[in-house]
Amino acid sequence: MDVDGGQVRDRYQHSHLISSRVSYDTIYQFKPVKTRTEAHNELNNFRKHNENALIILGDSLMTCLEHYEQEFVELAMMSPSVVVCRCSPTQKAAIVHLIKKHSNKPVAAIGDGGNDVSMIQAADAGIGIVGKEGKQASLAADFSITQFSYVGRLLLWHGRNSYNRCASLSQFIIHRGLIISVMQTIFSAVFFFVSISLYQGVLLIGYSSFFTMGPCSC
Repeated sequence: MDVDGGQVRDRYQHSHLISSRVSYDTIYQFKPVKTRTEAHNELNNFRKHNENALIILGDSLMTCLEHYEQEFVELAMMSPSVVVCRCSPTQKAAIVHLIKKHSNKPVAAIGDGGNDVSMIQAADAGIGIVGKEGKQASLAADFSITQFSYVGRLLLWHGRNSYNRCASLSQFIIHRGLIISVMQTIFSAVFFFVSISLYQGVLLIGYSSFFTMGPCSC
C-alpha cells in the first residue's frame, strides 16, 4: 500500500502503538530532492535532527543513495525509525540489500501484496501476509501468516523455538559423528591401524539412521 508522506505522518501520530508520552514533533519529513545539491542540503538538515523518526519518498531515497549512500545510511541508522513512501518493487528490494550490506545483520521483510515479492525474496527471512491483495507475497515468502498481529509471536516464540531446535539437532549430529569416529580411531590404533571397520553391515548403517533416530524425533 503506497501513501504519501502527509498520510504517513497522520497515521503515525494517531497510531495506538505509539506511547502517549512521545512528542510528535520528533518526526522529520525529508523534502523531495532530485539533484545532488538538493540531496546534500537536505542531508545536512536531517543531520541536525537525526534523533527524530524519518519519513522520505522513494525517489528522494534513490537520489540520496546515488550520490551519498554511506552518509545517508549512517544518518538513517541513528534514527529510531525510517518510513519510506511510494516505493517501487525494485526500490523495496534495493533497500533490503542496502540494509544487509551496511549492517551485516539478518533482515526480515514483511509484505502482503504482489509488489512486495522482490523485497521478500531479497531478505534473509521473508514473511508474507495473506490478505485482500492475494497470496502472491505469501507464496513467495519463507513464512506465511494471516494477520500482521501474528508477527510478534512468529519472531519471539516460534522463531526462538526453531533456533533452539536447530542448535540442539546440530550439536547432536556433531557428537554422534564424533563418537563413532573416536571409537574407530582407537580400534585402529590398538590393532596397528589395520583396515577393518569396527561396525559391520547393519550396525554401521543403522547407527546413523535407525538406532539414533530417537533424539531427532523428540
